[in-house]
Amino acid sequence: MNIIIFGPPGAGKGTQAKKLQQKYNLPHLSTGNIFRENIKNETPLGKKVKSILDSGDLVPDETVVDLVKDELSKAKYDNGVILDGFPRTVAQAKALDSFLEENDKKIDAFLTLSVPEEELVNRILSRGEGRSDDNPEKVKNRLSVYHNETAPVLNHYKEKDAVKEIDGVGSIDEIFDRIQKSLF
Repeated sequence: MNIIIFGPPGAGKGTQAKKLQQKYNLPHLSTGNIFRENIKNETPLGKKVKSILDSGDLVPDETVVDLVKDELSKAKYDNGVILDGFPRTVAQAKALDSFLEENDKKIDAFLTLSVPEEELVNRILSRGEGRSDDNPEKVKNRLSVYHNETAPVLNHYKEKDAVKEIDGVGSIDEIFDRIQKSLF
């Protein structure tokens, strides 16, 4: 099963992806985690990504697509994947669709977590990840970038009839119950 977990920064994508991973024994591919690992290890990609993220912008499509294609080519993804933080643009979504089609696969579920903006800002500022862009001004910029560049991905997958809208407010377990019900 190939699942995309989608939503704005702070919606709980990573938390729910981990629960899906445990429940369905699927690998979790988080572009954010891959980027953070590279930043922590000060790799060339990490340094490049850090400077982009520090300005509150998104990493260019080509860089992200190459990274994800390379990762998805590994055998551990043969039976499915939970994608978290990807695709973030329609160009990335189209590249992913093409890659999956070439490998006789498709997206089985596109789970979008809906959370009011005020709740998102509060979650991000209180989660204490220590990101350089976790301040009110940069958070609002990230949400603006999301609405302008990332939200159109939702429409791309609506056209493919893969979207399942999930109320992303409530306890972690309440949200996870909603996700499970949407899958079956």
